[in-house]
Amino acid sequence: MPEQQEISLSILKKRWLKFKTLRRGYYSFILLIILYGLSWFLPLLINNRALVVKYNDEIYFPVISGYHAGSFFGQDVPGETIYRELKATWKAEDSDNWLIMPPYPYSPYEDITVQGNKMYEAPSKTHWLGTDNTGRDVFSRLCYAFNISISFALVLSTLNYILGVLIGGSMGYLGGKFDLIFQRIIEIWSSLPMLFVIIIISSIIRPSFFLLIFIYTIVNWIGMTYLMRAEFYREKSKDYVAAALSMGQSNFKVMFKHILPNSLVPIITYFPFSIVGGISALVGLDYLGFGMPPPTPSWGQMLDVGLQNISKYWMVMAPVGAQFITLIMVVFIGEAVREAFDPKVYSRLR
Repeated sequence: MPEQQEISLSILKKRWLKFKTLRRGYYSFILLIILYGLSWFLPLLINNRALVVKYNDEIYFPVISGYHAGSFFGQDVPGETIYRELKATWKAEDSDNWLIMPPYPYSPYEDITVQGNKMYEAPSKTHWLGTDNTGRDVFSRLCYAFNISISFALVLSTLNYILGVLIGGSMGYLGGKFDLIFQRIIEIWSSLPMLFVIIIISSIIRPSFFLLIFIYTIVNWIGMTYLMRAEFYREKSKDYVAAALSMGQSNFKVMFKHILPNSLVPIITYFPFSIVGGISALVGLDYLGFGMPPPTPSWGQMLDVGLQNISKYWMVMAPVGAQFITLIMVVFIGEAVREAFDPKVYSRLR
């Protein structure tokens, strides 16, 4: 056992070192991980609520506690406090009160109802990528939509992989009636008109992040299932499988301890395309109006607004540019991982 673990670790280390030599994919991986990690802290970086407020010798944390009416901090405005104006007022009055704003003090949800916001404002030092048709800041919406898009694609791909590996692996390894029955089920299930299903469900139930994940998962697992079926069917006829069975290994261990590690190529090769497909699917649904409910930040919704008024170039260039850069980085990562995990270079059987 220690020798087997040492060999396994050695192979993984070799693959990681190979991956690092593929600069385009490695740097894309590091950059994407950093950006996705930072996207979980966006409320602290891009928000219209103050991080810390000192008012009448009391300390408040609006970014955590949430809504505070304007009158709460002595500001004469309807609705929630406008912290940007409050900061400027206190500074002009040389007040003992003070507050700290996020580095980019605009929320993806504040619109023209907030004083100072304008519709279709061109990119400037104030709004880096301008504003949309309701006065919402495009840059802040772009960043929040990045987190939603990547999270959607990762969750969707993970669920598809789990179902695909379990069902496809069982079909390829067990064969016989089990394989035949599931092939017929898949043929019937794959004929389901996905877009019409989403339209029908969206007209009945308000779509949400997890509802869209569920709808896509019930169909998207089929592609990975066929790939894993073929891999397991090919691998089960090899000598190492017969040797494992002769040593008394259970079918479960043979499938997932021996066959699966030698069937990683289609999984890893398909993964970046699965991520790309997940992002594109969400963008497409949002563009058609059947995706995330408004005012959720969405690249598809932003693109729809931009194409309705093509003269507002930033509304088209911003979401298209963000999607292009994100997808090209994912493809670069997949390309590098595919080459690093190529069994012809490093294999557990060598």
